[in-house]
Amino acid sequence: MDARITGLLGRAHDVVPDWLRPVLRWARVDLRPGRPPSGGRVALATAVAILASLVADALLVRLGTALYPSTRGYVHFAFFDYARLTVAGVVVAGVGWPLVARLTSSPEWLYARLAVAVSLVLLAPDAYILYAGSPLRAVVVLVWMHVAIALITYTCLTVLAPVARGRHAR
Repeated sequence: MDARITGLLGRAHDVVPDWLRPVLRWARVDLRPGRPPSGGRVALATAVAILASLVADALLVRLGTALYPSTRGYVHFAFFDYARLTVAGVVVAGVGWPLVARLTSSPEWLYARLAVAVSLVLLAPDAYILYAGSPLRAVVVLVWMHVAIALITYTCLTVLAPVARGRHAR
């Protein structure tokens, strides 16, 4: 790790408010990371996650419209409608993975919990469109799409762009 970053992280403990320290302990933010994944690996993992997520989305839309024929033609089942949101979300997750890897010696643990938290927040628009009158069955399919994207993205990033650990990690 760059000496400037190491120095900054070493001093971070001095500027963290007392009330925040238990939260950081719970989140395992110990500022003792392994070597973060390379940019190339993160880019590859992100690209694989995008492709796999779009395939999963398409399959879930097909399955959803087969199980619930009344949802055929639902506006949010159009490829470009869900594809742009999927790509944006996976790219943000791809940027987040190496950042999390720099904060903790348990990056997979923290990243999994962040993925769950972010996924729950991203269900808010689904709740809104349900409230606004979208069919429940269509919204259920959208929720399953969110779950699939989160699982695929987490797996691709943590497996294809792992954090180096051990004696030779730094």
